Amino acid sequence: MEKKLKSWQGWLLFLGTMAVVFVLGILAASITERRAEIAGIFNNKKVEITGIEPRNEIFNENYPREYETWAQTADTSFQSMFNGNKAIDVLEARPNMVILWAGYAFSKDYKSPRGHKYTIEDIRQTLRTGAPMTEEDGPQPATCWSCKSPDVPRMMQSLGVENFYAAKWSALGKEIVNPIGCADCHEPENMNLQISRPALIEAFERQGLDIKNATQQEMRSLVCAQCHVEYFFKGDGKYLTFPWDKGMTVEAMETYYDEIQFSDYTHKLSKAPIIKAQHPGYEVSQMGIHGQRGVSCADCHMPYKSEGGVKYSDHHIQSPLAMIDRTCQVCHRESEETLRNNVYERQMKANEMRNRLEEELAKAHIEAQFAWEKGASEAQMQTVLQLLRQSQWRWDFAVASHGGSFHAPQEIQRILGNGLDKALQARLSISKVLAKMGYTADVPMPDISTKEKAQKYIGLDIPSEQAAKEKFLHTIVPEWLKEAKANNRIVEKS
Repeated sequence: MEKKLKSWQGWLLFLGTMAVVFVLGILAASITERRAEIAGIFNNKKVEITGIEPRNEIFNENYPREYETWAQTADTSFQSMFNGNKAIDVLEARPNMVILWAGYAFSKDYKSPRGHKYTIEDIRQTLRTGAPMTEEDGPQPATCWSCKSPDVPRMMQSLGVENFYAAKWSALGKEIVNPIGCADCHEPENMNLQISRPALIEAFERQGLDIKNATQQEMRSLVCAQCHVEYFFKGDGKYLTFPWDKGMTVEAMETYYDEIQFSDYTHKLSKAPIIKAQHPGYEVSQMGIHGQRGVSCADCHMPYKSEGGVKYSDHHIQSPLAMIDRTCQVCHRESEETLRNNVYERQMKANEMRNRLEEELAKAHIEAQFAWEKGASEAQMQTVLQLLRQSQWRWDFAVASHGGSFHAPQEIQRILGNGLDKALQARLSISKVLAKMGYTADVPMPDISTKEKAQKYIGLDIPSEQAAKEKFLHTIVPEWLKEAKANNRIVEKS
């Protein structure tokens, strides 16, 4: 016997059905509207862009939302507990780093990074690039431009990759004029993500991988991995190379460097062969829980925004802590305060270990210098030099991997802990060397409490270098810009 619905049940079913139909109708209309607007973007382009177009302003005509947010990378107002977007003098805050980099350009000048809008300005201004007065002057190769501008792929195409790397940094100053932007990551015809730098493709190939098989989600990290990685300049041609052949861990890359007997410089005080880590952000992020779960760099640093029915990536690339509601809270249900404090807690723990390591490692370099001055032999110092190389590589790898204490906190703590252990072992080995030579007292320590005192101790003449840099900025750079404008390589600002 069939059971008839009661009158109120029938009305409830009818109203529920109408509500579902209504919601589906709104959803369909929204999808149609989004598709129509997105189609309109690509079908009604104001400017036809083909080939390598390094001038970011040209893309503004077709993609105003993305361009507007990209332009906001000029904003330096964000500040978290430990870092922000301002160019802070790191050597002034942590003078031990001057000692750690003695004999290398980073001991002269090292500031915290600003937004992508400043890449050209900052590389011109830093003392690390010297003050070239002619195209033949200056200590750095053109390889140093590799991650600074969409003009780089253009010049690689024009000169050839090997010839680009082999040129002088100053020789290409009038060509590399646009800061990191659209063409670094996008194909201009359709705005698909692309890899514009050969070093990443080559690193994949040496591992038997084809980067063309990467998914869209993987590409949202790989475009960042073109630059935010560990790398070195290989051979006399200064060929940009990623040391991933044996893996991406700190130990795997160290083994790679050891086997080819590579070092970036010989430490001025300790004479240790030092590997200078760059910024292994991609490698470290892949070791953490977010990377292992498939979260991309763009998910957190370029979260989606919706405007006028269009969903697009926010190109104001910055710390996720500046926009927790669109980054962390997309997946996590905790409050902004809780999520922010969780990050700070990890950073504080990592920084505690980092500061301890910097202090011990700086002392170890100074004590090694003292041992050499006392007449230690190379055979006696061999173990010391190896431990200093290993300790500093671990310190630099952890410190240079921007955001590492959040991306992979356990791994960063492990690396810093191992680095501290090796620094202490180095100091112990030095004391044994000194004891064999009859010296058992404490090694006298210089006053390196400020950046200026530390730089003076390692023999730097910073005032002279700053004067030369100012002359370079006021004479050579204006000529670079004048020629770039004359050849339409940059867009005149209104």
